[in-house]
Amino acid sequence: MKGVVFNIFSDLVTDTFGWEVWDQLIENTQPASDAIYTSAEVYPDEELVAYVTALSDITGTEAPDLVRAFGKYMMHKFKGIHPEFLDGQTAKSFLASVHDVIHVEVKKLHPDSLLPSFEYEDTGENSLTMIYSSERKLCHLAEGLVQGVSEVFGQPISIRHPVCMHDGAEHCRLELSFG
Repeated sequence: MKGVVFNIFSDLVTDTFGWEVWDQLIENTQPASDAIYTSAEVYPDEELVAYVTALSDITGTEAPDLVRAFGKYMMHKFKGIHPEFLDGQTAKSFLASVHDVIHVEVKKLHPDSLLPSFEYEDTGENSLTMIYSSERKLCHLAEGLVQGVSEVFGQPISIRHPVCMHDGAEHCRLELSFG
């Protein structure tokens, strides 16, 4: 996973829980990187998983909820770093552009990035189905990103997740309703 992801996670932890908790996570997990992340470098996914697990233990918050919160936080960071991707978009059009626009641009900047795959079903004016596939199974992060999109665009989005890789499916199905 790219260092920028770890840096954003560190920001989430310090902004939400304080520096003491971040220090405690490092102490509890003893990451091989020594928690020093360069944005463009790649670090083991296991370090992020260890952080989330340790943060869950410290806060009593379930890991999927922490990953969703991270996704939401990440979307707000993305807006600050790349507002040009949101210009002229609606929440629905932005989400429908993730695979063919956002991920293409990420690959240009970071060719070795391992990104999830999204397929789409446009199921109506106020609905969209996102079919998520990734060996990382970070569908809860995708849910959080959708929640962040809802906040960034000021449009309520409800999410149904009836098919999930964590239940043995080959992909996840995120059914979105815009209201």
